[in-house]
Amino acid sequence: MKRIFLLLAVIALVGLGALFVSFMPATLAVDSIPKVLLRPAHPPVEMRLYAIEAGKMMSQAAFAYRGGKFGEPRVFGMGGILVQHPKGNLLFDTGFGKDVDRHFKTVPALMRATSTYEKEPTVAEQLQKSGIAPAALKAIILTHAHWDHVSGLEDLPGVPVWVNDQERSFIKYGDDATALIRSFGNLNYRVYNFPSGPYLGFRKSYDVFDDGSVVLVPASGHTPGSIIAFITLPGGKRYALIGDLAWQTEGITLPAEKPWVSRKLVDWDENRVRDLIVHMHQLQAAIPGLVIVPAHDRRVWDTLPRLGG
Repeated sequence: MKRIFLLLAVIALVGLGALFVSFMPATLAVDSIPKVLLRPAHPPVEMRLYAIEAGKMMSQAAFAYRGGKFGEPRVFGMGGILVQHPKGNLLFDTGFGKDVDRHFKTVPALMRATSTYEKEPTVAEQLQKSGIAPAALKAIILTHAHWDHVSGLEDLPGVPVWVNDQERSFIKYGDDATALIRSFGNLNYRVYNFPSGPYLGFRKSYDVFDDGSVVLVPASGHTPGSIIAFITLPGGKRYALIGDLAWQTEGITLPAEKPWVSRKLVDWDENRVRDLIVHMHQLQAAIPGLVIVPAHDRRVWDTLPRLGG
């Protein structure tokens, strides 16, 4: 019996040691930076991009990326990115909705225990204040269907919700990660594919307006149908909305993946996430001025144009 207890103690210590190591700094291997052929983009002069901050969670850098510190608070911002285009307004994700108190209960218990959240005016409220009715939105494009990206959908009834076929299937048949969006019932889904050919090292893409201003690429990894949106504004400013591929900008700049416990909680395919992190790191180095926008890094969002600002 004594040997059994000793063995269990050793196993427990090894497990705790492995968990500790998983938070230690470790960067992903990066090959040489490839040459990038930028497809011509012709954004109309009227096109604009705005950040709409709509809620935040308080956590620690240690949970965001390998090498982040315990005791270093990080704001995980929530919200939507509005792209105004003469052919239609697009809203990427929705941030926290008015019923976020109920929605937060769908979060994994460990995440609830290690973070707190604060409300801010919802995306719907801020759009209304700026004179933009839900009917003026061409689409809500989800970078993926996790609760904190869809919480505000209920506040924007009737607006078409664009997802690709992989994410639509994930919504229909996925696990608890998509329980919230399923609870909303029959949303006005539009399922799109990627007919526009290769783009910046991705095998296929969807050029939404056929002018290179908004290009969606499949980025399966965080969820089966996650996407990255590349946006080019008049004057040539370029953005990449990467959803939750990395939670904070260090994930791309170092590059570094999420720590083990965070990956196990949220990432569908860790290997694909690693490959995409490295690819985005390479693109940032290859394209001068490319702004990588993680969905939850408030530091980056605070540098973006603000709706009504």
